[in-house]
Amino acid sequence: MAIRRYTRTSLIFGSSQYATPKGVLYIRKAVKSGKISVSSYITSEAERLDTIAGKRYGNGKLWWIIAAASDIGWALQVPPGTRLLIPNNLGQVAKIVG
Repeated sequence: MAIRRYTRTSLIFGSSQYATPKGVLYIRKAVKSGKISVSSYITSEAERLDTIAGKRYGNGKLWWIIAAASDIGWALQVPPGTRLLIPNNLGQVAKIVG
């Protein structure tokens, strides 16, 4: 079964997480309040969120976490020079979303 933004997934430490608008809102608020630590990253030509997530988390299907933290919408491709906020710890994300 493919993992989609609106379906249940067990990708974060084996617990059930949701990539829903509600979960996205929680991530955005947590990043702004400092509850989720992030690293800043500037995209270069032809980079996509799924490839960045694959390199960072070992799973490209977690691209939506980067999109939510960066408050950039839901396109996998972003223009070069886009500043991303990439959560450093998926455990912090799991606590917020779970």
